[in-house]
Amino acid sequence: MHEVIFFLNNNLDKKLLAFGGGEPHLEGTNFAIGDWNNFIRRNRGKYIFGFLTYDVKNEIENLKSENEERVPFPRMFFYSPEVVVEITEDGKYQYIQGKESDSNNKFIADFLNVNDSYNGNKVELIPQISREEYLERVGFLKEHIQRGDIYEVTFCQEFYSSKAKIDPVSTYFRLNDKTNAPFSCYVKFKDKHLISGSPERFLKRSGNKLISQPIKGTARRSSDPVLDQEIRDELYHSPKERSENVMIVDLVRNDLSRIAEKNSVLVEELFGVYSFQTVHQLISTVSAGISTETDFEDCIKALFPMGSMTGAPKIRAMELIEKFESFKRGLFSGSVGYFKPNGDFDFNVVIRSILYDEAEECISCPVGGAITIQSDPEQEYEECLLKVEAMKKVLNEHE
Repeated sequence: MHEVIFFLNNNLDKKLLAFGGGEPHLEGTNFAIGDWNNFIRRNRGKYIFGFLTYDVKNEIENLKSENEERVPFPRMFFYSPEVVVEITEDGKYQYIQGKESDSNNKFIADFLNVNDSYNGNKVELIPQISREEYLERVGFLKEHIQRGDIYEVTFCQEFYSSKAKIDPVSTYFRLNDKTNAPFSCYVKFKDKHLISGSPERFLKRSGNKLISQPIKGTARRSSDPVLDQEIRDELYHSPKERSENVMIVDLVRNDLSRIAEKNSVLVEELFGVYSFQTVHQLISTVSAGISTETDFEDCIKALFPMGSMTGAPKIRAMELIEKFESFKRGLFSGSVGYFKPNGDFDFNVVIRSILYDEAEECISCPVGGAITIQSDPEQEYEECLLKVEAMKKVLNEHE
């Protein structure tokens, strides 16, 4: 099987499967950010796929990541695959990069029609910190908010398994069926796998326009239509959820303004409620106009890591994340996406995801939420349990 595979959902209107090749590529733990632009320029006219881990922050700011990482990916990876196919909703596909062949067709068919009868083992996800430790740390973070160090921080915890045997591709498709998330993706990098049910877009470029769609605000779904609508309305009107959302919208507006054309930053939608199969989400859309000279490096320096996964002020929030979280985020809170041949790009936020190390048979499922002065630690913990529930279910559906 190919060492590197990308399968991106891309807002449900276009699915892209990329595989094959691997040279040239850009990979590294220590690298110069300018390497991105050089690589992208050299491969202009081709599709480029890649990912950034959360720890790219250390190349942008004077920060560090010293916690333990359970499923280590390289800090970043970009490559132009040999084959890219576009897949329609009815399962048909067309080659948009590379040549059709019998072996390629077989690989595509096998990938899209993966056998879900894999006899894996029962996967128990264990919290890396106890409920009591989580509540205590949220309390400490609220003290920092009370002192004015920060206004909001996205605090996460890890659920893990150290004895896991799963079929990653069929697990991805089960997760995608369960969540129907618009920015879900599957990435195979050698013996490491990302199985993501992400509902969130980090950044999209279309010509001279950038779009970011931060999520802050989560509520459960109900099978009772009346109750489900009540929950939806409660999310929309919640002062706490609105406060979380607008703080991050302001942060994104500020980040975009660093590279935007004058007076072009616009909040196109504030507090949009979007309903997915497992949760309701409060999503806002912020856009900006940029010049043709503004490149990917400029965008990353201005906006990464995404505000929805850090907090505000961003640098101080990231310092506190490093202090109070007990795991290294790695690809979680990072981004997966692709460049079109014309230079436009689209990248997600890696959340609601299963990170799987096939060689070590271990799984990491980090989840979290925004902590503000209004946060109730018990409710924040329950939100973490809600977010990890879909991953727990799909990991054991073969039982």
